[in-house]
Amino acid sequence: MRTRLKGINTVKRTLADGTVATYYYHRATGSRLTGEPGSSAFIASIAAAESKSKNRLAGTLAGLIKEFDGTKQWRRLAESTKKEYRRVLTFWDGKYGSVPYVALEDKEFRRDVLKWHDEFSEEKPREADNRVTILARILSWAEKDGPLKKNVLDGFERAYAGDRSDLIWLPEHVDAFMEKANEEMKLAIVLALHTGQRQADLLKLAWSNYDGTHIKLRQGKTKRYVAVKCTKALKETLDSLPRTSALIMTTKTGKAFQKRYFYEQWDKTAGEAGIADLHFHDIRGTTVTMLFQAGCNLGEIVSVTGHSLRRAQEILDKYLARTSTMADNAIAKLENVLETDFAKRPAKREGSNAGK
Repeated sequence: MRTRLKGINTVKRTLADGTVATYYYHRATGSRLTGEPGSSAFIASIAAAESKSKNRLAGTLAGLIKEFDGTKQWRRLAESTKKEYRRVLTFWDGKYGSVPYVALEDKEFRRDVLKWHDEFSEEKPREADNRVTILARILSWAEKDGPLKKNVLDGFERAYAGDRSDLIWLPEHVDAFMEKANEEMKLAIVLALHTGQRQADLLKLAWSNYDGTHIKLRQGKTKRYVAVKCTKALKETLDSLPRTSALIMTTKTGKAFQKRYFYEQWDKTAGEAGIADLHFHDIRGTTVTMLFQAGCNLGEIVSVTGHSLRRAQEILDKYLARTSTMADNAIAKLENVLETDFAKRPAKREGSNAGK
């Protein structure tokens, strides 16, 4: 079986005599490629098409986007971030891909982009900000290390002003969630609260990351290495679970959670618990505040969660304004909430129709 060729479209046609012919086309230029895959003629035709594509894109926004794809700045991005960049840059390529450098440096280009931003942000302010931010990132790179003399999108005004750093899960929220949660969601909130890690990292967390006392991992987004010592309750929870998969968190059928399915299960549980304004990613900030309340300094906190010192301080600055709403024994309550029967009995795997 031949593997899929990157950047090449394969088209099959039935000829007049009934035979089936296979044709190959260079996706970016639409040029038909000659020869069979792997042959010298095929390789030469790809090179010619790439050269044609490069010349066609030269001096345009599309060319900048393609050039950025080969930089160290791009390589340093997490895979999830690269995926998001590709999605957004495909949009900008379709809208302004043929715009030349001189126009990218013109104030009219800024005005045109911000006009789109103003209109789109009426319905989706965060998405509007996200798209312009990524485009501005490309222009910033092009100004500093590329061919542009200036970045006209520098300092654009964002539409979304939300800051969730003061939204934290209080013990009563945890209690309500645990009361409605199935075993998979209970384990999810236990891991999140007691490690302070991102959802994406927890969904990929393997048993090999747990050595009996610590959970050790390299964070996908920041590439920071963290070694989190397990609380007594977290250790008891993990030690009681059957290891039916390489991953710690799985669906009832023992399969890896898909991002969308996990979100649906979490959102359903939160809704049943009457929690409407808190998200999974708010738990990271919650862990920061819990560690602070337990007497940890900033250095100790970030060594657990992997936040930057600046971000951890921002979270605490918000938290300090609402200290009176946080119980002094929050850490103890979180610890006690995990000492339940569910953590000690074997997790019964139900039929395959119960999960994904």
